[in-house]
Amino acid sequence: MYKIKIKSKKNAGFSFGILLPFLGILVLGSTLRAPITALGPVMTEISKSLDLSNSEAGLLTTIPLMAFALLSIFVGQLSRKLNIEKFILFSIILLLVGLYVRVVGTVTTLFLGSAILGTAICIGNVLAPGYIKKIFPDRAGMIIGFYSVFMSLTAALASGLSITIGRETGLGWKGSLGIWIWVSLLCLLLWLPLALKRSKGVEKKGIAKRDKNIFKSSLAWQISIFMGLQSLLYYCIVTWLPMLLQDFGMAKEESGWVLFYMQMAMLPITFLGPIIASKLSNQKMLVLIVGAGMFSSILLILLFQLQYIYSAVILFGIASGLAFSLSMMFFVLRTRDSHTATSLSGMAQSIGYLLAAFGPPVFGSLYEFGKTWDFSLWFLLVVIVLLIFTGLKAAANRFID
Repeated sequence: MYKIKIKSKKNAGFSFGILLPFLGILVLGSTLRAPITALGPVMTEISKSLDLSNSEAGLLTTIPLMAFALLSIFVGQLSRKLNIEKFILFSIILLLVGLYVRVVGTVTTLFLGSAILGTAICIGNVLAPGYIKKIFPDRAGMIIGFYSVFMSLTAALASGLSITIGRETGLGWKGSLGIWIWVSLLCLLLWLPLALKRSKGVEKKGIAKRDKNIFKSSLAWQISIFMGLQSLLYYCIVTWLPMLLQDFGMAKEESGWVLFYMQMAMLPITFLGPIIASKLSNQKMLVLIVGAGMFSSILLILLFQLQYIYSAVILFGIASGLAFSLSMMFFVLRTRDSHTATSLSGMAQSIGYLLAAFGPPVFGSLYEFGKTWDFSLWFLLVVIVLLIFTGLKAAANRFID
């Protein structure tokens, strides 16, 4: 009887100490991209419904990115004083509010909801790497791999099924965007027990290092710029690729599935990338692979339009997935403790998304300026060259001290 009790206590400890945080991280990741990637395929529908210009429509993606840019550094600072699980729970509640407000059906609520959900996603984005390093210090690469896969998988499903969901629910774009309320509710249920669990004050070490000014680190700046440029490229494609393909003559529903294939191509590398990166002394070769893949894919679209579009988007998806994985792993590989990892995450996502926020409106404005997508695609090629340069610097084997 005594042995049985000990065994059941161990099982309960495993479930609460390992399994529940693991599931919580996976479902949290599922809510951090999908609400944004669901937008691209229905952007034309929203624009027509609410009479938005291309520049205004681009702001629907830019607003969350601006929230990431303006708030990430403060989230990193607040995380030193607040319980990380409770902070994440707050972000999930905020996300639910934002998702609901966004689909109310007016221009005001559309932009207001985008700002609220952007704030919520910002908090989750910043805290997740630090939480993973705190709970799974010896398995951070593998857990970040799973986390990235779930983020990319749901982002892919959001793109591919967005138009279908709107049609099947009879709610149009409101159904396409509103469906993610249910995923966020599941996330809330998983994080409630984690947030309400009494903290045991894990990881007291490293507290003396918390007050260091991370903005003085050149490595932190290099990681931040790399984070921003890879995000800028990703969100430009997610926001505008369906409309670009429709202008090239592709059917609206098929354009959403092209985006789905791109995101599905990200899945294997988002899992394997962090594991491979953690085994290497430096990640410079991975950065070069990212740059070559992205540059080739954009060049294919620029030169051949729809002729090799599936090859182009799959190539971009693989490269983008590896770029995102590297960004996440730099937070872990270039820091010595979870507090510094969270601070770096806050800085990188603040500076990085400030860069990324300019991407979609610039991409759309270049089209309106030249009445051709060529200028927009050349803009991405220039960004990719900058990505390679900063990535090689960030990939050097050193720590933020």
